[in-house]
Amino acid sequence: MRWIVAVNFSEFQMKNNPFLSLQSLALRVAKPAIASLMAAGLAVPLTLMSAPVAAAATVKHPGVTPATTAAGKKAKKAHLLKAGGPQAATFIRTGGPQPAVIPPHLRKRVTFTMEPGERRAHVSRIAFAPSRSQAFRMREPEGSLSALALRSNAALVVDQNTHEALYEKNSTEVMPIASISKLMTAMVVLDSKAPMDEVVEVTDADRDYEKNTGSRLSVGSRLSREDMLHIALMSSENRAAAALSRYFPGGRPAFVAAMNKKALELGMTDTHFLDPTGLSPNTSSARDLVKMVSAAYQYPQIREFSTDVAYDVHPGTRTLHYGSTNALVRNPGWQIGLQKTGFTNEAGECMVMQTTVRDRPVIMVLLDSVGKYSRVGDAQRLHTWLGLGGVQRVTSADNMHAGT
Repeated sequence: MRWIVAVNFSEFQMKNNPFLSLQSLALRVAKPAIASLMAAGLAVPLTLMSAPVAAAATVKHPGVTPATTAAGKKAKKAHLLKAGGPQAATFIRTGGPQPAVIPPHLRKRVTFTMEPGERRAHVSRIAFAPSRSQAFRMREPEGSLSALALRSNAALVVDQNTHEALYEKNSTEVMPIASISKLMTAMVVLDSKAPMDEVVEVTDADRDYEKNTGSRLSVGSRLSREDMLHIALMSSENRAAAALSRYFPGGRPAFVAAMNKKALELGMTDTHFLDPTGLSPNTSSARDLVKMVSAAYQYPQIREFSTDVAYDVHPGTRTLHYGSTNALVRNPGWQIGLQKTGFTNEAGECMVMQTTVRDRPVIMVLLDSVGKYSRVGDAQRLHTWLGLGGVQRVTSADNMHAGT
């Protein structure tokens, strides 16, 4: 059974943009929201209507049985909500004999808000959503949207000295971490005490057969263990990380086991590694990653390599020039002691950093950010917020019931 949810767009709150028409607002706001529903398998393609403008999406509602009358056979089009005051969502059966009647106790509001200066809408509630907020991922903590408006779905900022959490957002949610994994790879390599000048060669076993990503290191490339580690940290070179793991005593399986063992030693109970590159879905939480960044910061080579701006290597007949994946290391307004970026489709844009703001060392973790430059934007907003002295501690959404 499929149902149409008609949303009254007269309830949209248009802040700081009084000239935006209802129809334009619908096109800007409803499409991303309904697209998220479709991506989660909760809706079929969006239908926009006007006069008044409404958005419709089909959802499943197993607990409702529509009445069957002959007159209802003509009800093939969605009924528009009456313009004006607040109304509940209307559920209409498509292709059936009669509009279904939803008991009042089962109805829930759908609320959209446009934050000041923002082009995107945030959905605070959606009717008949799953128990976990899969359709729209996770929500920003109450009160923090207007303060920072982060695009990252999980974030954590911790004072490195006192371990006080200054900002939290879904900090215990477990999610893929992509190439952030290479910080653990680096620690395991350095803990092995293997000679850093030993030559490591790239083979077919180091190619990415899972996502078929490319690499500037062709099969047969030969570099020292130090150079491989350098470009793995600074430029997130996947084949370099893969080759390093293969040269570990016992090979790559033993290396991954050592990564998981190290994680447990650091108290990273939410973390599990499947490979040294992060191309496989290695998972962790923001809280666990603060522990990993804090531990990695104790290694001088990790601090040096990860914050380098550029580096040249000579893997064979030609020189390869690598640059940092984090543009902030070139920004004179930042004091970055360690950093690592990451991206996969599953993980989104990710970034972890140790930085100093107003003589206060902090660790930042940003996970699952939406948009190519969104992680940098989130980091800049947090940096500015901390530079202004911050505000009272912004609390986590971990204890909220997401998806209501």
